[in-house]
Amino acid sequence: MKLGIVGLPNVGKSTLFNAITQAGAESANYPFCTIEPNVGVVAVPDERLTVLRDMHSSEKVIPAAIEFYDIAGLVRGASKGEGLGNKFLSHIREVSAILHVVRCFEDSNITHVDGDVNPLRDIETINLELIFSDLEMVEKRIQKQEKLAKSDKSLLPELDLLKRIREALEDGKSARSIELTDEEAMMIRGFNLLSTKPIIYVTNVDENDIQNLGADNSHVAQVKELATTENAEVVTICAKIEAEISELEDEEKSMFLEELGLSESGLDRLIKASYSLLGLISYLTAGPKEVRAWTIKNGLKAPQAAGKIHSDFERGFIRAEVVAFDDLVAAGSHSAAKDKGWVRLEGKEYIVKDGDVILFRFNV
Repeated sequence: MKLGIVGLPNVGKSTLFNAITQAGAESANYPFCTIEPNVGVVAVPDERLTVLRDMHSSEKVIPAAIEFYDIAGLVRGASKGEGLGNKFLSHIREVSAILHVVRCFEDSNITHVDGDVNPLRDIETINLELIFSDLEMVEKRIQKQEKLAKSDKSLLPELDLLKRIREALEDGKSARSIELTDEEAMMIRGFNLLSTKPIIYVTNVDENDIQNLGADNSHVAQVKELATTENAEVVTICAKIEAEISELEDEEKSMFLEELGLSESGLDRLIKASYSLLGLISYLTAGPKEVRAWTIKNGLKAPQAAGKIHSDFERGFIRAEVVAFDDLVAAGSHSAAKDKGWVRLEGKEYIVKDGDVILFRFNV
């Protein structure tokens, strides 16, 4: 899973990126200090893996991973090349979802590119640049398809969809706002439009507002209201606090979060929101050599889930030996879970569930 962190300059993108990846991206109080996208790979926190490791005396633990891309600050006119914008927009095309960091704190010492803090204006600036970029791409595709459709009528449904998308974009609406049939949803994926990317608005607040997750912050309230109209998620963080947390050991982290009155870090909440937004779950494999989490789309059947491990597993799938994580823990061991009848043999139509502990049988 690739997540692109975007936003105007000086909203806290690189500070957040540094905190959640500890990758050391440059963070400075001037625009465009990030030019090439910094990439950091983050392990997905999953306490179930530790339990399974202890149960199986496993040699190693391999959690699921997320790639975070810190994409340079966009500015008004990016779609026309302002602020090196075209290059940055191309980076966004490579990600699964967008984490749009929005400044929701006041600080006279940190410059705002537009002079003052106004999250709705900032969001509109970014969203319009994505829309303008998509509009240019859609226009080119329509011109091409109109010529081809004269001799190939099978292209007419795609051409009709492109014209509907163009109409929405010209109205300043994102492509994801269009209601689509299943067939159209498959079609639009091939266009790789920026404004179809799922979005999480990351409202960056100061230390005083993080204790109640920005509940009393009027800027955050505005972003949440907007998000409901776009079916977008909102996660409130304090990038400065996340930077402090990233420097602590696990035990110190828990104590620090407890002092703040928080049950989990902003990173944990971001990851959960990302999984929810993209419809992802994790199944688990466990044995003496390793315990591992595998990220898949919710609703995937057993053979396709097996293919995540290796294509041979999918091609030669016979059956899956499945036990729910909670049942395994309650039983105390895999053999005890078997004795209780909690380990099931599932076939090709079984839909894998979050937390399933699976052993795949296959033959190629």
